[in-house]
Amino acid sequence: MRFGYTTGSCAAAASKAAIYMLLSGRKKEKISIITPKNIEYSPRIEKINIQENSVECAVQKDAGDDIDATDKAYIFSKVTVKENKSHQLKIIIDGGFGVGRVTKPGLDQPVGNAAINTVPRQMIKKEVEEVCCLFDFSDTVIIEISVPNGLEIAKKTFNPRLGIVGGISILGTSGIVEPMSKKALLDTIRVEINQKKALGYEILAISPGNYGINFMKDKYDYDLDKSVKCSNFIGETLDIAKEIGFKKILLSGHIGKLIKVSGGIMNTHSKEADCRMELLAAAAIRVTDDISLVRKVLDSISTEDALTILKAVDEENSVDCMDNIDKDVSIIISNKHIFENIMEIILEKIYFYLNNRHNGELNVETIIFSSKYGELGKSNLADDYIRYLKNHKNENRAKN
Repeated sequence: MRFGYTTGSCAAAASKAAIYMLLSGRKKEKISIITPKNIEYSPRIEKINIQENSVECAVQKDAGDDIDATDKAYIFSKVTVKENKSHQLKIIIDGGFGVGRVTKPGLDQPVGNAAINTVPRQMIKKEVEEVCCLFDFSDTVIIEISVPNGLEIAKKTFNPRLGIVGGISILGTSGIVEPMSKKALLDTIRVEINQKKALGYEILAISPGNYGINFMKDKYDYDLDKSVKCSNFIGETLDIAKEIGFKKILLSGHIGKLIKVSGGIMNTHSKEADCRMELLAAAAIRVTDDISLVRKVLDSISTEDALTILKAVDEENSVDCMDNIDKDVSIIISNKHIFENIMEIILEKIYFYLNNRHNGELNVETIIFSSKYGELGKSNLADDYIRYLKNHKNENRAKN
């Protein structure tokens, strides 16, 4: 299937073309950038509007064979320059019409910022700096990204629910849109699992993706990239693994994905189910009578945001316990360790559903982590499985 390019790649290419035209005075109808995936992207530059102190142009989004709400949308970049006293290059990136603005915490950008994520900002900055260096320009560059039909497109996304208002987000971590054909993904998963079996692995490591690769490397000295990537298809990956002959599996993943498994949801795509906060809140109800806390969890826009709220309660109670040690210790202690108790309940639920998928014929161990708080929980044999996987890798290296 044909891959496409992210809105971030489109914004970076349009910005590069606009600053080039502004500084050179020459029209540019094609431009090339290198995406973070190290793939060259050379789109046509359209809807060019050249003014004395600014240039605006657009790149049309091509999502390839992926089903994408932003496919064929025009991503505009308007670039303006002005002198600054220091005469040092300064690049300001903001969103215009059709680009959403963040109104709730817990997202990639802080409240008030345009919903242009970190990697697209880095891509835009890199490409614009390259052109400024070429023309020896060292003042201020103001970049405004806009999407004329962004408001309409945003209605087809989760942006309104996430607290992003006014349009779409400019996204992408690799610069590339990889098609999400279910059959193609499952066929790839099957091939990878077969390869692991052929290499003599008795334990299969699976993960939704490379999210958390640094955590697994730092914590366990394990390269998460060596795991089979199951994407959202956790249940079907277990089915394939059993069919191929695996009996032991290690699943490691971010709480944002695996929290859904604690509710028996085996396809974690947001279109299938998105009850992350409801499941966290249900676990919270089992360990606390604080309804206001549960409401805060339900109102969170991301699992990381909810974890911060729960962690803060533990810290407050820890102080309370010290301050009230001679008063009513039993009441204080009953409210301590809410965070840890909730994580334990969630881990137990995840473990239950994973291991009952095939009535106990598969033994699935689990590691859950958070971007902010690291390891949140792991099942009893997870360390043993990690140790085996690392040793097996070293044995293969020694044989080769």
